[in-house]
Formats: sequence, C-alpha cells, structure tokens
Amino acid sequence: MQLRFTKMQGAGNDFVVLDATRAPITLTPEQVRLLGDRRFGVGADQVLVVERSDTPGVDFRYRIFNNSGDEVEQCGNGARCFVRYVRDKGLTDRDTIRVETMNTLLELRLQPDGRVTVDMNAPVFEHERIPFDSGGLQALGSGDFELWPLSLGDYDVNVAVLSMGNPHAVQIVTDVDSAPVASEGPMIESHARFPRRVNAGFMQIVARDHIRLRVHERGAGETLACGTGACAAVVAGIRLGLLDARVDVDTHGGRLTVEWAGGTSPVFMTGPAETVFEGEIEL
Repeated sequence: MQLRFTKMQGAGNDFVVLDATRAPITLTPEQVRLLGDRRFGVGADQVLVVERSDTPGVDFRYRIFNNSGDEVEQCGNGARCFVRYVRDKGLTDRDTIRVETMNTLLELRLQPDGRVTVDMNAPVFEHERIPFDSGGLQALGSGDFELWPLSLGDYDVNVAVLSMGNPHAVQIVTDVDSAPVASEGPMIESHARFPRRVNAGFMQIVARDHIRLRVHERGAGETLACGTGACAAVVAGIRLGLLDARVDVDTHGGRLTVEWAGGTSPVFMTGPAETVFEGEIEL
C-alpha cells in the first residue's frame, strides 16, 4: 500500500506520524520495522498512528510502536509531536487536547512559544503495577524513596524504579558522558526483575534544578531524548531528596523541563516538537 507520512522530532527523539482519522491503518510488525529503518525506510525511533476517539470528552487516541515493531504504552516526546501534528494538519483548532493511549489519558497544551506541555499523570510506584519483582532484594533507603540493587553478572547497580505509563529504572551516575549506557542499558532492559522489560535511565545531577540524562529505551536502544525517561528521572531525584520541584533536563537532543509537586500530583513536561519533512512510502 501507498502510505503518506510526516516525519517529526521532539528534542531529537524522532517519529513517523500516520493519519488514521479518516481511514483505519493496520500495520504488521514488519511494516513498522521498515518505516523505522534508517537505511531502507523513513527512519524513526517510533511510529505514531493518530486516530479518532470514541470516548466522550476525548479528542483523539494514538498508538505507539517502537521501531522494533512492538506496540508500547507511552511516549512523552511523541505526545508533544502529536499535538503539533493535529494542529498543523487542521484536525483540531484547540490549544488544549485530551488524548488516550494504550493505558492512559493525557492532557496536552500548545504554548504560545510553540513548545508543548504534557500532563503525564501521576507517577506509579507500586511494584505490581510497574511491574517490578523486588522479592528477596534489600532496598537502600534514601529520602522517602528506595534504590534497588540489580545484579548485572559480577556486580550490582542501584536503581530507582517507577512507571510513567511505562516502566523505568533510573540510576545516578557521576558523568553521563562516560556512563556505560551501551553495555548496561540492554542488560537492565531485559533484566528478569522486569517482566515487561524496562527503560534504563542514567542521570547526572548538575544542580537541584538541573540534570543531564541518557536513556536506553525498551525496544529502541539509546535515543537522543526520552520524555517519560526525563519525567521518571526527575521524580526519582525529587523523592530521593536530591532535586527541586522544577528541573531542566538536558539530553543529547535538547532540553526538556519537568515539574512535579510530589505525592499524587501529575507530572508536567514541556519541550519542543517540530515537523522535519513529509512524504510517501510503498509498504
């Protein structure tokens, strides 16, 4: 089939966006992998499929596929690109949009400066909902949160574990540039303690309002930015007593701003979203 697409990026995290609001689009895992292939396809970290919602009070729904072909629950940078897409395509004229994903409902706001703020909902800490198997592990307490030792063969790493609609394991590193993302990321992602795998975050704390971050994303590898990973890192840092309520997050792809008031309050993430190019591809 001939498929029109829009290539977008948010802080370097890039997406192929497809409009299924007029006619349904069904993709096989092989077709998703071709779209995400940077040599034989368009090239992207994820593929986003925009659909109308049948839920009262909800404007749209969208589906998220990693370039490996797997459908996933959440993507913060993708949510920002989604807002710019539906506005630029004339699918809505609203500045505030409600959208549902596989497992959550998001409220997205287009700011006057063109950046997008996403209400990422409250973080999830219950291990069975993440999910995370902590059986037999001894946690290290810090602030009002815990760090959990994960065995990576002949050594352990201590991670904060939570969900932002998808699972995250965040560790604190001295220097994010030299952090072992390439070696430890895949081991953490597929660790037996995480039944659905996990995103592995490597956070360097620069100041109480500033961190640097790299993320090995589940099913995608390291990306230039990860929105849910930024939210998870900031929430973990706040609960560990290391960060303030508003934090700038520098990634290889650009800066995101994350705010969290604590407790059951929602996490707000603000950052850029841009169209790169449009085209057609034969699948």
